[in-house]
Amino acid sequence: MKAVIMAGGEGTRLRPLTSNQPKPMLPMANIPMMEHVVNLLRDHGFEDIVVTVAFMANTIRTYFGDGSAFGVRMVYATESTPLGTAGSVRNARDELDERFLVISGDVLTDIDLSRVVAFHDAHGGLATLALKAVENPLEFGIVITRDDGSIERFLEKPTWGQVFSDTINTGIYVLEPEIFDFIPEGRSVDFSGESFPEALAAGRELFGYVAEGYWEDVGTLEAYLSAHHDILDQKVTVNIEGFQLRPGLWVGKGAEIDPSVELIGPAVVGDNCVVGPDARLGPYCTLGRNVRIGENASVERSVVHDNTYLAAGVRLEGTVLGRGSDLRQGVRCEQGTVLGDECFVGAHAEISSGVKIYPFKTVEAGAFVNSSIVWESRGARSLFGRDGVRGLANVDISPELAVRLSMAWASTLEKGATVTSSRDTSRAARVLKRAVMVGCNAAGINVDDLEAATVPVTRFQVTSSANIAGVTVRLDPDDPQSVVLRFFDKDGIDVDEATQRKIERLYHREDFRRVLAREIGDLGFPPRTLEQYTAALVGSVDLSSVPEAGLKLVLDYSYGTASFVMPNLLAKLGADVLVVNPYANTANVLAFDRQASAARVAELVRASGAHLGAVLDPGGEFVDIVDDQGHALSHDEALLVLVSLVTEAHPGARIALPVAASTAAEEICQKAGATIVWTKLSASHLMEVARSERVTLAASQLGGFIFPAFLPAFDGAATLVNLLALLTSSGRTLSEMVEALPPVRIAHQVVHTPWDQKGMLMRTLVERSPGRELVLVDGVKILEEDGWTLVLPDPEEPLTHVWAEGASGARAEARAQEYTTRLEQLLR
Repeated sequence: MKAVIMAGGEGTRLRPLTSNQPKPMLPMANIPMMEHVVNLLRDHGFEDIVVTVAFMANTIRTYFGDGSAFGVRMVYATESTPLGTAGSVRNARDELDERFLVISGDVLTDIDLSRVVAFHDAHGGLATLALKAVENPLEFGIVITRDDGSIERFLEKPTWGQVFSDTINTGIYVLEPEIFDFIPEGRSVDFSGESFPEALAAGRELFGYVAEGYWEDVGTLEAYLSAHHDILDQKVTVNIEGFQLRPGLWVGKGAEIDPSVELIGPAVVGDNCVVGPDARLGPYCTLGRNVRIGENASVERSVVHDNTYLAAGVRLEGTVLGRGSDLRQGVRCEQGTVLGDECFVGAHAEISSGVKIYPFKTVEAGAFVNSSIVWESRGARSLFGRDGVRGLANVDISPELAVRLSMAWASTLEKGATVTSSRDTSRAARVLKRAVMVGCNAAGINVDDLEAATVPVTRFQVTSSANIAGVTVRLDPDDPQSVVLRFFDKDGIDVDEATQRKIERLYHREDFRRVLAREIGDLGFPPRTLEQYTAALVGSVDLSSVPEAGLKLVLDYSYGTASFVMPNLLAKLGADVLVVNPYANTANVLAFDRQASAARVAELVRASGAHLGAVLDPGGEFVDIVDDQGHALSHDEALLVLVSLVTEAHPGARIALPVAASTAAEEICQKAGATIVWTKLSASHLMEVARSERVTLAASQLGGFIFPAFLPAFDGAATLVNLLALLTSSGRTLSEMVEALPPVRIAHQVVHTPWDQKGMLMRTLVERSPGRELVLVDGVKILEEDGWTLVLPDPEEPLTHVWAEGASGARAEARAQEYTTRLEQLLR
């Protein structure tokens, strides 16, 4: 006899736990609910199982496979649109040609299924429904039966005035194939609401069997916690993994519990858990696999899913934590708090009773959260990140936030001063830039608005005018649903950390400057900015050899604002240019793929016999280069080519490079008599060095180049013009330059590192490297005879990066793995 498991539900009432996993996969005592159901079916002799799936179906398929690992055989029937309980079973009709049993995959039960089947055999009929007497039947469908067990009628989710019975429908049925006569095809159909009543009306016999045993729908977050209590009280017979250390206390393999831990129970401690000194595990705790609990932490009446980290002093009471959550020192979660998967909660934050935080959210250190965080990606504290203020457009970065943030920024500037503003072509940036301008005007600051412009043009306008600062609003290149607000100082480079902190203090205090009506700032539109930018750029480069070279170029503007800049500039070069994506279009920018665009340009270069191809990013800062053979240069190759050309053309040049740049760049500079100025990996530090250290070229490892003689910031157009000038002067083709480059063999790995252990990690690394030659510009760089290793904590994520260079690719990978292993051992 086959069984059907209905596993298509989304479990919306269980969100945020079911936001990124289907309800049947939600763990109950560290085992998915559906696995408990599969075990029950197998124990009662059901070995052929059909699973109906819809929401996140692949998660279920991946976990259970063909069922062989669970002692059964499984096949799947997928719903493309929701079909209801009966419709989903009809969708699997091809597998069901004889009597079968139906059960939900998202319930917790130990009902004796063999007795349900025996009752059906004894009474016959079209269907037998397993019923259960409950105290509060209002949330379920009531089934009213006669003395012989035959069903008289159904009542879906009644009021108390309609309650004539306390026996409810459990969703467990034994059905004959003729039931499909009462399930229309191609639409949503429910058993209780339509199929069973129609079968009764047609005179078919349906029976109800009042079952003994445990049954819980687990439909709400409260029921989820309550069901765990019932498992620990052993009110329901299910498998609990681990060794029963004493009655009511199960401990998994590899778990480490410090002798000083107060372990009350009942509780489940999953495999490989680590519970630190003086921690307290109160009653009704369930810890998933690989959970780490710090010293003096307290967990009571809570469920903690796999791979979660609780730092010292964390307090949980009546809380559910999703997989991979990270709670820092002193965090407190009150009764009813629920966190989705991979949430980060900073040190000493407090989350009030009943708050729900959806997956992948961040609550900053010290925050007090008293309302649910559903859409926001941060729990308000830190504003500035690596590249500015970043967040979901119109959610994290709302017009209200933009006004207050710009007022805070404007309050740091002299009243009556003028700033430059710009945006990309997106509607989100347009709306938010207007809000920024309103805030500036309200604080007594005038705004010169460039409207849609590239980032370099915005920076140029700041430096070439009387303006004292600038701001641009753009879509996040890594997430088209997010925007970035970037603020520039009087030299057109990103504001430093001290200014960022000042802006944040004013923002959080709402200590804004509010001027009188007559002092409100004005709005202007500076004329001829593009012409001035082009003239200044051309004037900073010796282009005498370019027109004579008769260049053919293939350029991709990436549907960005570079399309406003390049026509004027290309007119000065006298080149034959094939332009791809030559206009601004936000929808296409959202789908822009730098790598794919470079591949298309490479094909066009080969087909047209062009001398060079380039892809400018939508913001105009970065460039991907293609040589005359149609080879798209890697970022490392582009860096080495430009370093070679610049050091040849400028004897004694000073080159600013990130400390993770290849040794090959160092060798090129040494041969040419050039000097390297090592910088941090951050773009802001590279720009700061380019401004203040009298360098000729500054280069990142992400396709960004700075020619400070023109502008101390990344500029794709300036990079292209300088590259053409240097190439034509050298008399070589770009492919010849690339072919002569030494190989670059750099490996990169990351290590998950709790924030409060990053300092310990770096200190220990230095202490354990006595006598080694170290470079401490950014992180710890250990020099070796045939390469180096750089260990650097990530400034925004709980990660530590490991870069390594070696004489071969295998040596670089081995060196990176060696240090990764060392770091992981230090973190244990």
